[in-house]
Amino acid sequence: MTKSKNNTAPAGESFSLIPNHKLLALYAAMAKSRAIAEQARAQLPRQRAPKSVDSILGHEAAVAGAAFDLRKQDTLVHTLWPDTALKAINSTVANAPTISAAIKSALAEKNNQRVTLLFSSGKASAQPAWRKALAVAAENRLPILFLSLDRSPDADPTVNLAGIPVMSVDGNDVVAIYRVTTESTTYARKGRGPTLIDCRLSIPGDPIENIKRYLALKGLKPEAFR
Repeated sequence: MTKSKNNTAPAGESFSLIPNHKLLALYAAMAKSRAIAEQARAQLPRQRAPKSVDSILGHEAAVAGAAFDLRKQDTLVHTLWPDTALKAINSTVANAPTISAAIKSALAEKNNQRVTLLFSSGKASAQPAWRKALAVAAENRLPILFLSLDRSPDADPTVNLAGIPVMSVDGNDVVAIYRVTTESTTYARKGRGPTLIDCRLSIPGDPIENIKRYLALKGLKPEAFR
């Protein structure tokens, strides 16, 4: 792990050592998550639809790539809407009600190799907690993965001051995100501290269509797996 940013890899060009069955499972989880989110959005009156939070819609690659292999004893904060869509990707991981609660738990269990995953949130009320968590995690070398959804860490002085390693990756490429997250999780479990995974959506594309094309190139039939 280095503290310099990686160049963002284009979707569809990732070299994968991920087993075929895992690739198919990732696709199935992404597709199920999107279906749940789309159904939830359709059932909400337009005036009640969430406006100040991040929807899981369009972020399926980032969420699946980061959360799919979390263990039962790991912790996840549900800051993405709707919660049920995120649970479709990993229903076994422990949940923390807030970022602050997750940080307290990580401090208390620092040496237990339990990883915490925090997603950035569009809610203004959550942003101070996110920045504070970055600072506390860096100071105490906590095993936390910070996953930023298309936000530039350069705009947040807390990240620069903290000196947390930042890994930039194409936010529409689940294969790339999975690989970066696997490396970052191993890094965290060894007690080396947190990582910020910067998922950029600057490259156009639909994450589910991207993984479907990738599977087709490998001769796999994703629709048969669903």
